[in-house]
Amino acid sequence: MNSRDIGLSTILAGTWRMAQWEMSAQQRLTWMHQCLEQGVHSFDLADLYGDYLVDGLVGEALALDPSLRQKIKIVDKCGIRLVSKNRPENRIKHYDTSAEHVMASVHNSLKALHTDHLDLLLIHRPDVLMDAQALAQVFLDLKAQGKVLNFGVSNFSTSQFDLLNQYIPLVTNQIEFSPLCLTPLTDGTLDQAQKLKAPPMIWSALAGGRLFKPENQREQEVVAVLQRLAQEKNISVTTLVYAWILKHPSHPQIILGSQRFAAITEAVAALSISLSNQDWYEIWTASTGHEVA
Repeated sequence: MNSRDIGLSTILAGTWRMAQWEMSAQQRLTWMHQCLEQGVHSFDLADLYGDYLVDGLVGEALALDPSLRQKIKIVDKCGIRLVSKNRPENRIKHYDTSAEHVMASVHNSLKALHTDHLDLLLIHRPDVLMDAQALAQVFLDLKAQGKVLNFGVSNFSTSQFDLLNQYIPLVTNQIEFSPLCLTPLTDGTLDQAQKLKAPPMIWSALAGGRLFKPENQREQEVVAVLQRLAQEKNISVTTLVYAWILKHPSHPQIILGSQRFAAITEAVAALSISLSNQDWYEIWTASTGHEVA
């Protein structure tokens, strides 16, 4: 394990929509155990998910089985302030990476989750007012207090990542990447991840559902290739897409966006699928609309 590989599971369980799942605390706990049984022991949260309620929903489940906390890793995010009845002090949606806000967010998350530490804290979006050196000091203080073990960012450009990384080692950049979003392949993001051995975390791996409901001709062509290859390999399109992402040598980690047990199974199945370079580039060619030069 390199210094920036903190032992997250390759597949992470996402909680973005948990507030809409209509689950009891016991059902949420059962879902977490189901994830764990499949080897998915890392959970991705954010302070603002579910209008600032998801941390508490996960915390309610953990309170029913406190021993589970020692078996899982919790990733949380902060830095976006939403206009919400649960945060009446926010007049407008804005970014905030001040020491006061980051400290308060971590305190609120720890309290809601019924835990004494986060395994990983991410800054949710790049803040143009971010004082990188000051933020790094906040991170160091949180680590010294044992409240956060590791730090990273989400949706940062390579230069934004470098700015903060020069003061404190960042273990990941959580980014959008899918067969319909190839930008990280060409803007240096995945090159940087590979260079630093900082595995990227991938959100919207299924392109927000557009891989199942394509919206234009290009997307239809990508879906057609995916469906044919998946049929040839006797796997689902979902499993194929995850395997396509996992083939990248930056060692991506994929965040699931579903509560369904079948979705966990499909994702885990991708760990044992090895695509050829031709398979991978066939999907890339369909997405870009042209063959390699």
